[in-house]
Amino acid sequence: MSSQNESWTLTVQPQNWLCEASEEFSLLEAALFDGVRIPNSCRNGTCRTCMCKLLSGKITYQIDWPGLSLEEKQDGWILPCVARAGSDVVLHVPAAVKV
Repeated sequence: MSSQNESWTLTVQPQNWLCEASEEFSLLEAALFDGVRIPNSCRNGTCRTCMCKLLSGKITYQIDWPGLSLEEKQDGWILPCVARAGSDVVLHVPAAVKV
């Protein structure tokens, strides 16, 4: 990781909403900062309320093993409450709303 914070674009589909995703914040926080509400509850990777599909991009997790099975991870499911962007990211979140 670089000494300066990287900034990426988070795209929330199918609505095509764009948010700035700094590597210092989770994808959930990035969306909320830009007025996009992704369903969430615990914000620590256990409740799975925010679970959504990563359509493209690279992420890193803030915790060792978020509340996903190996099969779910392999199928592209992520928990944006504990995921950070490592590149431009596209998520599929049909239940997201603009606030």
